[in-house]
Amino acid sequence: MLTLASKLKRDDGVRGPRASNPPSDSTRRVSVRDKLLVKEVAELEANLPCTCKVNFPDPNKLHYFQLTVIPDEGYYQGGKFQFEIEVPDAYNMVPPKVKCLTRIWHPNITETGEICLSLLREHSIDGTGWAPTRTLKDVVWGLNSLFTDLLNFDDPLNIEAAEHHLRDKSGQDNFPSFSETVARSSLWHQHRQPARRTFGIKLKTTLSAMQDDEGRWMAGPWLPHDSCP
Repeated sequence: MLTLASKLKRDDGVRGPRASNPPSDSTRRVSVRDKLLVKEVAELEANLPCTCKVNFPDPNKLHYFQLTVIPDEGYYQGGKFQFEIEVPDAYNMVPPKVKCLTRIWHPNITETGEICLSLLREHSIDGTGWAPTRTLKDVVWGLNSLFTDLLNFDDPLNIEAAEHHLRDKSGQDNFPSFSETVARSSLWHQHRQPARRTFGIKLKTTLSAMQDDEGRWMAGPWLPHDSCP
């Protein structure tokens, strides 16, 4: 992070007050974005939720990073979900672009990675969308809350997942259940933290019931598709 901050300071010194070739609008916009990001990334790292980790593949490119969320409660507890976050040149006038890279059965995230989160909307009539006063910290906390407080079955992006949960609540015969489908469709049980033995037995029994006598997965919504990102 300091590498980029030092580079920006050095570039400012090189340009100096008598620079003969003023930067273009696009160059100026990128410079504004990068200066904002130096400050926002420091704030983010100082206030990161305990269930989140961030990774910058290139410390000189703060506009692109990956977020890993490992929920510690709810349907997705112990799962490991990765997001890709790219900050466009026009930031902070426009929101970051976010995609979920982990296959997931979630009412507000499609199986191809699109996300429904109000603060990521560029235009919103209810005042909950993106605004220049928002920061990367707000984005990360919002994504983290999609697994807890902001998990919304009433206004879904993935309608099938929301209807699946509704059938569970209504007491209909629903196999596999919503939570069982979450476990299978995202393959999170392969990466989850050590669980209590009773849950392990239950999950093993459930997964066995999804296979035929030869150990092949039977057709159903828990099967991963070839287009899994």
